[in-house]
Amino acid sequence: MYRQHRPHRRTARPILLVALTLLVALALPLAGCGGTGADVPAPEPEAAAPAEAFPVTVTDDAGRSVTIEAEPQRIVSLAPSNTEIVAALGALDKLVGVTSFDDYPAEVADLAVVGDFAGPNLEAVAAAEADLVLATTGVQAEVITQLEELGATVVAVDPADLESLFVSIEMVGTVLGESEAADTLVASMRGDLDAITDAIGDAEPVTCFLEIAQEPLFTAGPGTLLDDLIRAAGGSNVVTQEGYVPYSVEQLVTDDPAVYLATLGSMSDPADLASRPGYGTLSAVTAGRVFVLEDNLVSRPGPRVVEGVRQIAEALHPDAF
Repeated sequence: MYRQHRPHRRTARPILLVALTLLVALALPLAGCGGTGADVPAPEPEAAAPAEAFPVTVTDDAGRSVTIEAEPQRIVSLAPSNTEIVAALGALDKLVGVTSFDDYPAEVADLAVVGDFAGPNLEAVAAAEADLVLATTGVQAEVITQLEELGATVVAVDPADLESLFVSIEMVGTVLGESEAADTLVASMRGDLDAITDAIGDAEPVTCFLEIAQEPLFTAGPGTLLDDLIRAAGGSNVVTQEGYVPYSVEQLVTDDPAVYLATLGSMSDPADLASRPGYGTLSAVTAGRVFVLEDNLVSRPGPRVVEGVRQIAEALHPDAF
């Protein structure tokens, strides 16, 4: 029996050697992937994301080319919407001054007040020693010029619709050195808007009117942020005049919107709507479709404006929500 198996033992030895050789060959590349042998270099640690390079130059919402020499460390905001953008980008700790109208987030209550929205106190702004001032346009156009004459770096933020709001947020992210945070914020806002659009689906736009002041009656037409919010919420604004415009009760009755929207504030209180002369015949009033919007969500071009779109959409398309 032993002699019969001897020839097999002789042939098995070279086969075993070949197998061992193959195992060693296979083990070498595996060692390069996960081994810690002295002859195999350890993988290089992943490099940290490079910091945003300064100086940066942006074109602000007033059409001005502004250069920010270094990453701002002390920021003054002259508009509540700007303050909300700064906070959403994670730079609230750099804010050293806000207006008396700023109330969100709650932490801004502890910051120095540098005047009101329409009339910032230039001396207070200068005393804050800011290396960046975030202003707006319109009533603050002259303030921008005055601040620049004092040597301040000023960026105007004043988007007129949702798309330009996204651009403005990215611009602020650039000047703060928070571009990645801005991209994340814009993506989140777009996602929330898409969810609202999906909920509305193929529903027909609902005619509506938006009151922003009552004596005299004022509203918003095409070319305004409020009009854009209405369209994003699945509405059809009965107002065709562009901009923020006065409106007559006679024209309102003729338009007869299905839904009456109003912001609650110092200039508007829809509580007495049904008792106002001429208003009682409106379809929105007789059908009980009068809705009060949270002013800060629809009038401030900032990160929370998507919540305002949802409020409008819920009023126009209640069954969708």
